[in-house]
Amino acid sequence: MSADAILIEGITFHAYHGASDEEQAVGHRYSVDVVLEYDIRAAAQTDDLAQTVNYSAVAKRVLAIGTENQFRLIETLAERLAADILQNFPVSAVEVTVRKLLPPMKVPAQATGVRIRRTAR
Repeated sequence: MSADAILIEGITFHAYHGASDEEQAVGHRYSVDVVLEYDIRAAAQTDDLAQTVNYSAVAKRVLAIGTENQFRLIETLAERLAADILQNFPVSAVEVTVRKLLPPMKVPAQATGVRIRRTAR
């Protein structure tokens, strides 16, 4: 396992995830952070983009999955994001944090969320 990590923080979008039918119809703002475990030594030594993970491509996948799908649970969204990243990018592990901003609750909160870490098999 690499101690190196590539960070993508605050990918934000409006999407239609939620447990209630109302949440699914109205939608919410979401924010996603991704930590990609990847040995960056070759990229650092060669200064060559081909030797690292293209974080722009990862962010585009997060945005596509987050906005083109509809899930009842943010846990499901986090799992789908992690699985897609592990399948399509050469990382040893990924940590995904999904936050629902200003969630519809009786207790005021800036966000609710989940964080998962998955490793390549």
